[in-house]
Amino acid sequence: MKPAGVFTGVFLLVAIYCAVDPYKHSAISEFPEFEAFTVEMPAWSEIPVERDPENLLQKAEIKFLNQVQGPESMAFDPTGRGPYTGVADGRIMFWDGVKWIDFAYTSANRSGLCDPKPSPMGYLKNEHICGRPLGLRFDKRTGDLYIADAYLGLMKVGPEGGLATVLATKAEGIPFGFTNDLDIDNEGNVYFTDSSTKFKRRNFMQLVFSGEDSGRVLKYNPKTEETTVLVRNLQFPNGVSLSKDGSFIVFCESSIGRLRKYWLKGEKVGTSEIMAVLPGFPDNVRTNENGEFWVAIHCRRSLYAYLSALYPKARKFLLKLPITAKIHYLMQIGGRPHAVVVKYSPEGKLLKILEDRQGKVVKAVSEVEEKNGKLWIGSVLMPFIAVYELDQVF
Repeated sequence: MKPAGVFTGVFLLVAIYCAVDPYKHSAISEFPEFEAFTVEMPAWSEIPVERDPENLLQKAEIKFLNQVQGPESMAFDPTGRGPYTGVADGRIMFWDGVKWIDFAYTSANRSGLCDPKPSPMGYLKNEHICGRPLGLRFDKRTGDLYIADAYLGLMKVGPEGGLATVLATKAEGIPFGFTNDLDIDNEGNVYFTDSSTKFKRRNFMQLVFSGEDSGRVLKYNPKTEETTVLVRNLQFPNGVSLSKDGSFIVFCESSIGRLRKYWLKGEKVGTSEIMAVLPGFPDNVRTNENGEFWVAIHCRRSLYAYLSALYPKARKFLLKLPITAKIHYLMQIGGRPHAVVVKYSPEGKLLKILEDRQGKVVKAVSEVEEKNGKLWIGSVLMPFIAVYELDQVF
C-alpha cells in the first residue's frame, strides 16, 4: 500500500475513534452536547509583554500550609480582623491570630462527604452538596458577610457566623450556574458574577475549553430583594470590584483575558467599556485604598491557547482526542502552573507586575487582597495562603 493510502487509513481510524470515543478518554466525553465557540480575542500584539525580571512572587511567604484547602477569596471584617476565607469543603474559616476557627458554612449538609481531604481538588465530586464559597465581602456598615457560593447562589451570614442565608439563586427566571464573585456598594447593593448557566464550577476546565457566552454580571437590591442583569452574553465573567468612588465596577472576562468597566454613575451610566487587556487568564480583582486594582492572573496566555480560542472547530477536534482534560489544561497554560499578579490604575494603566514564572512558590493565584502593606494571595487550587511584603517592591 502506498504511503498516501496508509496515511488516509490512519486518519480515518483516528476520526472514527474521536467521533465514537468508545473508552471515554477525551476531555469532553461526559458532555455529549459540548460546543466550542469563537473567543473574540484582541490582536496578539495587544497582549502585554511586560514581565517581572526578578520573579518577585518567589519571595512570598507560604503560610498555613495544608491548614486551608483552596482558599479562593480573603476578606477582613470591619474591625480589621482576619483573614476570613472560604475553603474547598464548604466552610468559611477565620484566622484569630493564633489558629483557624470555623466561622460559617453555606450548606446545612455537613456529612462525611465534606470531611477534610488532602487536596483542594479532592472535593470536586461532592462540592455541590457541601457548598463551595468563592467570593467573600463584608458589608462595612453592618458587619454581615456576603458570599458567592458556586452552587448555592448569593448568600449572607451575620457577624456571629453560622449557616448562611440564601438571598438569590436566579435572575430573569434563569438559575445561576456558577456564582463566582461579588462586591457591595455603600447602599448595600451587591454586584456579582454568574460565570456560566451551562457549566458548574466542578467543570470549570470544560467552561474554558468551550468559550460559551452565557455568563452574566448581576445586581442584587437588598431593599426590593430583586436581582437584575447588568451585562449578559459574557465568556466566563469572574472577579468584580467597585471603584473607590463607587462610580463604576470593574469585572474580569476570563476567556478573553481583559478588564471591563461598567458605569454606575455619571454620563456613561449603564454602559460598559474595555479597561485593559491582560497578559493571561484573570480570576478575581480587588481595589486597594488608593483606588488601584490588583488582578490575579491564573497564568499567562500561551500561543496555543490564543490560537485555539480563535478556531473553535480545531479546538473541538483536539478535545475529542483521547487526551485527558489535565493535559489540555497544561497545554492552555504553557506547560506548568505559574502565577502572575498585576496592578492597574483606574484608567487602565499597568502599574506593577509580580510573577513566579517557574511556579516554585506561588503556582496559582485566585485573588490578591492588599492589607497593611502586604498582599494576601489565595488560590482555589492550592492548600495555603501566600503573603507578600510590598516593601520588597517599592
